[in-house]
Amino acid sequence: MNKKHCSVYGAGLGLRRALMSPLADQSVQPVDFWEIAPENWMGVGGYYGKKLRELTERYPFICHGLSLSIGGPSPLDQAFLQRLKRFMTEHDVRYYSEHLSYCSDDGHLYDLLPIPFTEDAVDYVADRIRRVQDTLKQRIAMENVSYYAAPGKEMEEIDFLNAVLEAADCDLLLDVNNIYVNSINHGYDAEDFLKRLPAERIHYIHVAGHYVEAEDLIIDTHGAAVTDPVWTLLKKSYQYFGVMPTLLERDFNIPSWTELLTEVDTIRTLQLQQQSRNDNHIQHA
Repeated sequence: MNKKHCSVYGAGLGLRRALMSPLADQSVQPVDFWEIAPENWMGVGGYYGKKLRELTERYPFICHGLSLSIGGPSPLDQAFLQRLKRFMTEHDVRYYSEHLSYCSDDGHLYDLLPIPFTEDAVDYVADRIRRVQDTLKQRIAMENVSYYAAPGKEMEEIDFLNAVLEAADCDLLLDVNNIYVNSINHGYDAEDFLKRLPAERIHYIHVAGHYVEAEDLIIDTHGAAVTDPVWTLLKKSYQYFGVMPTLLERDFNIPSWTELLTEVDTIRTLQLQQQSRNDNHIQHA
């Protein structure tokens, strides 16, 4: 099985079709890697298919899935997995990640719903993750997700997440915005949650913006600039786990190309600052 750790580096950005035109005008490499939802690109031809091919030949790419429904009651979609495998090979995609949630039963629900935090769910989900890894012939990462209710909860979120990662022997896509959102909505300490994650399983990091509905309710939207508390949590992640590839997610209300790259540059700045601290520590050790 191909582990493909360190498959990308630096600061990345989620590719949206709205970025195709400004990206075509760039003469220098704007980001270190790109991430796409494969469901939005598999089978796409014409202008967008050609542009995607041009980009995958120039930059490292990761796929971040939307429809695997790893916690869903329906059987795994083997036809989708085979299409995904061919797509990743065709475009030399470095890695695949998905959400630790479900989004389908008898048809797609068009939302990411929370898996019950139970021992039975750990066993069920871990088995499905292992089967996906066997099909794709590589490790995959599961993302800690935002959620607004915890039906059937028997375990704490951190314990459920760690149990799934261990039982499935898979990697973690660490979303620091989701940790912050959940910490406000469910009243726990975000930094304590962060400290309890298995460093050796973290493959890369997501950072994104959110919408503050009320003092005790935040909605994970990916439609706004990253807030200061989330940047702080990203810095803490680098301190605890080392500098890791980090990707900015922005799904709608997409600002100017310059504004996007400013946030990507903030990621790079934090990475360089932490790397400098690490280097100084080594020199003075």
